[in-house]
Amino acid sequence: MSLIEIAAGILSSCMDVKAGESVLVITDDQKLDIGQALYQAAKEMGAEAMLVTMEPRRVSGEEPPAPVAAAMLAADVILCPMSTSITHTKAKLAAVKAGARIATMPGISEYMFSHGAMTANYDTVMDLTLRVTDLLTQASTARIEKDGHVLTLDLSGRPGVSSPGVYREKGQGGNLPSGEAYIAPLENSSNGTMVIDGSMVGVGLLSSPLTVTVKDGRLQSIAGADAGKLDILLQNKRNSTLCELGIGTNYAAQLIGIILEDEKAFHTVHIAFGTNTGFGGVNQADCHMDGIIKNPTLYLDDVLVMKDGDFQI
Repeated sequence: MSLIEIAAGILSSCMDVKAGESVLVITDDQKLDIGQALYQAAKEMGAEAMLVTMEPRRVSGEEPPAPVAAAMLAADVILCPMSTSITHTKAKLAAVKAGARIATMPGISEYMFSHGAMTANYDTVMDLTLRVTDLLTQASTARIEKDGHVLTLDLSGRPGVSSPGVYREKGQGGNLPSGEAYIAPLENSSNGTMVIDGSMVGVGLLSSPLTVTVKDGRLQSIAGADAGKLDILLQNKRNSTLCELGIGTNYAAQLIGIILEDEKAFHTVHIAFGTNTGFGGVNQADCHMDGIIKNPTLYLDDVLVMKDGDFQI
């Protein structure tokens, strides 16, 4: 299938685009081919299609330019194939509140467009994602265990968020491809150490693990061969705040070194540092950077949810 044919399927099945709707495609110089395919597919479906291209953002979580943010407020459907993520930005949150259906695609590649997580049965993914989201919403605490490391998080009063890859209703938004349930822990609550051994934003696939130490919600240190690539996380307290716990729920996702797909994979959980104001938290930072933990054990309120990477629910 051509990129345009694949794009048409995405617009129809995941976004439910209809003729006459305004469809805004936001891309950057590195992902222009995918952006153009989505734009062309939207035109052929009879939508009022628009394509906006910008320079890549410096880091994930950086706001888009003000004119782009303004355009987002007026669109019915927004798709964002970009080299970095605007998923957790004020611009995306404002567009969702305005009623847009949004799919963000940070790091998407042409291979990912037609393989792996994108090929899943999204009704199946949605079912598991909603179940795990409910568990997160109901839980007051989380505990991740791996290789002798333990990390505890306080989830009290915070809602779980589902990202099932299906955004057919007004005001729905998330990643595509997708399949994760996630939550913003209380910003001063996380304590312990953990091994990140799958992939890390700013690094990609990890050839050796990173060990993070967290106290009262803030990253204290990062140890490992690639730690020097993550200096931004230690530049200030906002960037160093542990802002997210996520659980992969897409059975077709693969660990490929691109966080958009990696964080959706079965047998993984992920933690992130930086901004979480877009999904129930109060921390606004200069970045949002996720790290994948392979085959962990996860408890929610002392209920075993995942053991060595396998769901127990």
